[in-house]
Amino acid sequence: MPRDTTAEEHLRDMKPAMLRGWRRRCPSCGTGPMFKGYLAVRGECPVCNEDLSHHRADDGPAYLTILIVGHLMAPLLLWAFVEYEPDPLIIASLFSVGCVALSLYLLPRLKGVIVGIQWAKRMHGFGESKD
Repeated sequence: MPRDTTAEEHLRDMKPAMLRGWRRRCPSCGTGPMFKGYLAVRGECPVCNEDLSHHRADDGPAYLTILIVGHLMAPLLLWAFVEYEPDPLIIASLFSVGCVALSLYLLPRLKGVIVGIQWAKRMHGFGESKD
């Protein structure tokens, strides 16, 4: 069966793009910062001039953050409550701080991963830029 070389030529490596996004770096060069604030993606990379304005992360990073934090913290909360039987106010305070801290850590990184995936798959106009 003949291989589709046109599709293979247009593919970019997804794993490095995702790892660069996790580090909040440009998915193209991996050196320039992707964000100009906490979650605001730059219009273009200051190092390689890759146009990053095409991203459409929308609610994906928030959804993934809630999914991961919920799946990590809920069993841990249940285990801590059963094992140590702390005062409910203390455990609620501790886990509230833990959930907020983990969410603040994960949200920009997951947004970077999603932008990296979109760049690697040439979604939403990323395919029109130079390699």
